[in-house]
Amino acid sequence: MKAISEHSRVVKLMTFLLFLLLAAPAWGQEQKSETAPREAGRGPLRIPSRPRAPLFQSTQDKQKTEIQFDPATHMVTLKLLVQDENGFFIPNLRRENFAVYENGVRQQVISADIEHPPAQLGLLIEFGGQAPSMNHELGDEVSRAAQQLVEELDHDDKVAVWKYSDKVEKVVDFSATRDSLTTLLYSFGTPDISETNLYDAIIFVIGEMRPVTGRKAIVLISSGVDTASKARYQDALNAAGNSDSPIYVLGLTKVLQDYEEVYGHRPVARTQWEKAQRELQEFARVSKGRAYIPENTLNLSSVYDDMLENIKVRYVIRYRSSDSANLNSPRRIRVELVDPFTGGPLRVVDSNGKSVRARIVFQDSYVPAAASSR
Repeated sequence: MKAISEHSRVVKLMTFLLFLLLAAPAWGQEQKSETAPREAGRGPLRIPSRPRAPLFQSTQDKQKTEIQFDPATHMVTLKLLVQDENGFFIPNLRRENFAVYENGVRQQVISADIEHPPAQLGLLIEFGGQAPSMNHELGDEVSRAAQQLVEELDHDDKVAVWKYSDKVEKVVDFSATRDSLTTLLYSFGTPDISETNLYDAIIFVIGEMRPVTGRKAIVLISSGVDTASKARYQDALNAAGNSDSPIYVLGLTKVLQDYEEVYGHRPVARTQWEKAQRELQEFARVSKGRAYIPENTLNLSSVYDDMLENIKVRYVIRYRSSDSANLNSPRRIRVELVDPFTGGPLRVVDSNGKSVRARIVFQDSYVPAAASSR
């Protein structure tokens, strides 16, 4: 009996040890999963890899920061951009990655979200004014480029369309549906022979877009050629610089120049394509938009994705201002990206581990009284 009892104790001990051995991996996994949330966010911020060069062919002036101030709560809302050095939006930032200073004092950031609101686009397209032999090509190129823009739009985005030659004509307003826009763009056909008054058209549509609210922009599809505007180039450039709608240009200069050279369809006076392209890029720059000069219009999806991302996507940062001084005095703002674990600058890398230089695009001061009326 004693031998049996001793054997029983040995079996129980071995069973218990075997249980501990089998349970150890699961227990380790459980401990690891418990600590994972505490470790989340350590190390560099990882983002998807993007192209190594910008998709637009212009310099982009600093875009406007939307700032709102609530006088009742002193809550400040900043809508700003965070981009890499090629102008692509940097995702995945969280509240703790933003350090906001107002008049040198660090503020407590309440929230940081990404907004992607509907866009109100004024589409201005060239339709006429080239040499008779090139007008058919122009009509095809403009129609194809405009159709692809409509295909890239979200359901809630709205578009009004103007076309211009020697005069500007409103084709459809913001109430148009996507299907009606597609049908319209297919039906344009070949432009008539005419002058092309680009400068007048830009000034006119900038004025038409002023009453439009929300996130808005002008999309200009054009060769950049002007033959008979009453306004001068400098007049149009000044209007673009004072516009509250940035101008995003899809320039057809390379497309039409190639067609002109290959098929020999030249106007009486040789077109100054370099001048036309340079002016289109300047309209985009001074209005804080972008200019894209594609080799062809066969597939513009990446161009329009880049364009719409830049128009629409913003970080929305909210904080309660610690400054209770005069609401009519300017307050200086500084925004930095920080690593919440080290307190130092945030390091950003792409999916290949390559360092990405992040740039915050924001306005460095505001007046609370003025910002509360927006």
